This record gives sequence, structure tokens and C-alpha cells, in this order.
Amino acid sequence: MLYSRQQTRSEADAEDVLQKALVKTWKTVGEQPEDKILGLVYTNVRRCAIDQGRSQDRRTRREEFFVAETGDPVSWFELPEDDESRALQVALSSIPEKYREVITLKIWGDLTFDQIGKTLEISPNTAASRYRYGIGALRTRLAREAEYLLN
Repeated sequence: MLYSRQQTRSEADAEDVLQKALVKTWKTVGEQPEDKILGLVYTNVRRCAIDQGRSQDRRTRREEFFVAETGDPVSWFELPEDDESRALQVALSSIPEKYREVITLKIWGDLTFDQIGKTLEISPNTAASRYRYGIGALRTRLAREAEYLLN
């Protein structure tokens, strides 16, 4: 792991490289003598780190080219400036995913329950009930936060 950290740009990259190198070594070890396996692991760590670095560099160049061609990307999910909208966004992120996706599709996507049902492959009645339960969960969450702030 120490060698992998020295070869990469971050801790997460080091872990990924080490895992790839160990799997690569395991697949190719075959009938290698034990004294050569350790050297093969280090070689694979180095090669995997080089490959990952090149891949990241290519991705960075592509992203920079895209920004130069199209301008800065639009951020869809920044928290709003006003406190009420920010509290709603935080509360929305705290409810279960199945409710959150229905609420998002209904309010921001302006879809009907029939369209939501088709999109999520559920019945329109299930979509409607998830919407009701989700709105209820949001109300409860926001009420608790308001009570907490008042105390």
C-alpha cells in the first residue's frame, strides 16, 4: 500500500491501483516461483498507477476541451440562497429514495402519476401513494427542524 500511495495522486487512487494490481497478479501468477511473485506485484502496481494517471490526464484534457468549447457547465443541484429553499432541499435529501424520486418527477419534472408510473415501472396508484407519503415525510421533517430551531 505504501508503494501504491507513492505512485498515485490520492489515497483512493492508491487503493484502486493496489486492488487492480493484486487481481492482475493473481490472474497471471500461474506457476511462478514464490520469490518472483512479490516483484511481480510491485511491477503491476507501478503499471496500474501509470495507466490510471494517463487515464485521469486524458479525462482532464477532455473536460477542459469541453468547457473551452461550450462554456462552464450548468450546475443543477446547488443549494439555493434563501433559507426556506435550502431547508426544503436538505429535508428532501433525508427522505427515502423511492419517495424522493416521485416528488422530484412530480414537482420539478411536471409529470403526471401515469407518466411517473411508466418511468419508474410502477403503477400510477403506487406513484401517487409514494408522493403522498413523501410529502408527509417532508412535512414531518420540516416541522421537527422548525421546532428544533425555535427551542
